[in-house]
Amino acid sequence: MLPSLFLPLAGVLFIGGFSPGSFGWAAFGVVGSVVFAAVRWATFTYRIAGDRLELTRALISRSVRTIPLERIRGVDVSNPPLHRLLGIAVLRIDTGASGDEKQEGELDGVTVEEAERLKAVLLWHARARMARRAQAQETARAAAGSDLMAPAAGPSTGPPGTAAPRETRHEVGETTPERVFFVVPRKWLAYGPLSGAYLLTPFALVAGAVGLAFQWGSEFRIDGRTVMGAGEWLWRHPALLIGALVLLVLAMPVVGTVMYAVFNWDFTLRAREGYLVAERGLLTRRSVSLERRRVRGFELVEGPAERWTGLARAWAIVTGLGDSETRGQLMPVAPRSIVLDVVGEAIGPIATGLRAHPVAARRRRLFRAIFPWLVVAACAVVLAAAWSPIWWGLAVPALVLALLGVPLGLDRYRSLGHTYDGARLSVRSGSLRRSQAVVEERAVVGWTLRQTWFQRRAGLLTVVAGVGAGTGGYEAIDVGEAAGVAFAAEVTPGWLAPFVATEAAERP
Repeated sequence: MLPSLFLPLAGVLFIGGFSPGSFGWAAFGVVGSVVFAAVRWATFTYRIAGDRLELTRALISRSVRTIPLERIRGVDVSNPPLHRLLGIAVLRIDTGASGDEKQEGELDGVTVEEAERLKAVLLWHARARMARRAQAQETARAAAGSDLMAPAAGPSTGPPGTAAPRETRHEVGETTPERVFFVVPRKWLAYGPLSGAYLLTPFALVAGAVGLAFQWGSEFRIDGRTVMGAGEWLWRHPALLIGALVLLVLAMPVVGTVMYAVFNWDFTLRAREGYLVAERGLLTRRSVSLERRRVRGFELVEGPAERWTGLARAWAIVTGLGDSETRGQLMPVAPRSIVLDVVGEAIGPIATGLRAHPVAARRRRLFRAIFPWLVVAACAVVLAAAWSPIWWGLAVPALVLALLGVPLGLDRYRSLGHTYDGARLSVRSGSLRRSQAVVEERAVVGWTLRQTWFQRRAGLLTVVAGVGAGTGGYEAIDVGEAAGVAFAAEVTPGWLAPFVATEAAERP
C-alpha cells in the first residue's frame, strides 16, 4: 500500500510548504495507512467450505462473499515488483459472471506457494464439479433414450433398434497433459518498436509530464504566463525544439523495446489440465488461466507497421471474460505465420481463405475516406475567399488528407473479407487497426442484417454475427445483399430458412 501513498504525501508536503506541520500530517498518513492495512489483513479470512469458497471480512461490519466452485472460470496469479521482493503474490478469481473488469474475489498478499496451491485446488474443484455435472447429464440423456427404445434381440455388438453407441469426443476443458505451445524468444524484443501501443510511449510520457506540471503548477509557481513564455522561448530557438523532437523520435524504438520486455518477457503459452495458461512479464510476472471449454475463437490484430513487416498479435475470444485486452492475450507481437500456427494449434485454425467483397464496397470505402475532407477543404476555400486568407491554412491540410484517403480507402477495401469453413466463421475489416475474428459456429447466438440508405442503393449490407463472447458481435461490412444472407444461412441454415424466400417461391 505504501507506494500508492507517494503522490498524496507529496501533495501534502507541497501544500504545507515542507513545514513541520506538513511532515507531521504525512507521518500520520503513513502510520494510519499501515495500521489500517494491518487491521484489514488481520480481519480477512478465506476457506473452502464444501462446494464454495468463502471470503470473510470483518473490519467494521462483517461481510461474507461466497463463490461457488463450479462457477470459477479462471484463476490469475500476479507478482508485482514489491510482492516479488516480499515473496508474496496476488490471486484473482474470475467466475465469468460479467464482461467487465471486476473480479469476484481477490487475495492480495498470500505467499507464492499458497497462491499456486490454492490455484490448483480451486481449478481442480471446478473441473471435478463440471465433470460430475456432465456425467449426470449424460446419465439422464442415456436413461431417457433407453426408455424410448424398444427392446429387440441382436448380436452382442448392439441389438437392432437400440441407439448407436455415442462417439467419444474429446471436449475442450477435459483434463489433458501439460503442453507448451510456444515460448517467445528474447530476441523478439526487437519487435516491440513495431507495435503502435509501445512505439508512442515517449510522447505519452511527455504528455503525462505536461499534465502533471499543470496539475501541480500552482505549487511550482507555474501559471499561464510562464507556459506562454516558455513556448515563445522555444519558438525563438527552433534548433532546441527540433532537437527535442528528434530525441523523442530516436527514443521511440528504445522505449518500445523496453516496454515490450516489461510486459511480455518470457511469454509462454501452454495447455494445463483443461486451461490455456499464459505467463508473461518482467517486473510484474503474471499467470492467466483461461478455461478452454469457454474459448470460442481468437482475434488477430495488425497495425500498419506490423502488416508491413509481417507481424501480428492475437487475443482469445472467451465467454464472460473481463479485461480481455489484457487477460485474453494469446500471443504478443510476433511473425504472423507463427501466430496463426500457435493459435490454430491451441484453439483451432480457419481452413479456408477470405471471400472478397463486391466492387461497390470499394466505392463506399473510398467515399468515406475522401468525401469528408473534401467538404472541409471546400468550406475552408469559401471562407478564405469571402472572409480571411487565414482559412487557407485549413484548406491545404484538408486537401492533403483527402489525397491520402485514396490509398487508405483502397486498403480498407482490401482488408474486407469473410468466410466459413464448416466449423468456424471469420470476418475481417480495418486498415489502421486491421482485425480478423475467427469464431466457432457454436458461439453464434443470433444475426443482425443491417442496411443503411446508402447501402441499399449500392446493393450492400452489413452482417453482424452475435456471439456471447468477446465484443458480443463481429461484422462482415459491405457484403453483397445475396452473399450476406447466404453467409448467415450457410452458418446456421435452420435459423434463416423460414425467412429466406427462394427464387422459385417468388415466381407467380
